[in-house]
Amino acid sequence: MAQGCLKCLKYTMCFANFLCFICGVAVLSFGVYMMVNFRMAALTPTLASFNSANMLLISGIIITCVSFLGFLGALKENRCLLLTFFLLLFFLMLVELTAACLLLMYESEIGRIVKEDLNKGLEKAKGKTANATDVMSEWDLIQVQFDCCGVNNRTDWGDKVPDSCCLSNCNSPQAQYREKGCLITLQNWFEENFLTTGISVIVLCIIEVLGMCFAMTLFCHISRSGLGYKL
Repeated sequence: MAQGCLKCLKYTMCFANFLCFICGVAVLSFGVYMMVNFRMAALTPTLASFNSANMLLISGIIITCVSFLGFLGALKENRCLLLTFFLLLFFLMLVELTAACLLLMYESEIGRIVKEDLNKGLEKAKGKTANATDVMSEWDLIQVQFDCCGVNNRTDWGDKVPDSCCLSNCNSPQAQYREKGCLITLQNWFEENFLTTGISVIVLCIIEVLGMCFAMTLFCHISRSGLGYKL
C-alpha cells in the first residue's frame, strides 16, 4: 500500500513539474519575443530593469529550472534534490510576498518615478539626440496601444504632435487627437488589472505550497522506506 502511494505521489509530482516546465519555457519565449518587439525601456529608464520583458525572462528561467529540479528529484527519488526543491519554493514564496508588500507600500513613489521618466522620455523624443528616433518609436507604440497622447494630454508635444496621436483628418486643421494622457491611462490599466494580479499571486503561492507539501511528503516516504539516493 505504501509503495503504491509512493509511486502515485512520485508520478503526480513528475507530471505537475513537467507541466510547470512547459509553462516556464512558454513564459521565457514570450519574454524574448517582448524584448525583441516591444522595447519600452527608454520610456522609463529608472525602472528599465523591471520592465515586463525582463520580468518574464527572469520568471521563465526560474520556473524552468525549479520545475526541472522537482521533476528530476521525484523521478530519481533523490532526497537531496527534493529538499533543494522544497527550499527553493519556500524562498521564492517569501520573495513574492515581500515584493507584493513593497509594491503596495511604495505605490505612490513608483508612480512619481514613472511620471518623471515619461516626461524625460517625451523631451528626448522631441529633441534631436542620437536615440530620439528609438524613443519616438516607443512613444508611437504606447500611444497607439493604449489610445493616449503625451504624458498628460496632446499639448505635451507642443507644435510637433506625432501621427500616433491622431485619430482622423491628420493633415488638416480639423485633425482629431486622442484626448487622454498616457500617464492616467497606464494608471487606470494597472488598477483594472490589480485584482487579476493579486489573484494570480495567491494562486501561485497555493501552487508553491502544494509543491512543497508534495516534495516533503515524498521525501519522508523515501526516508522511511529506505529507498532512493541518500543525502
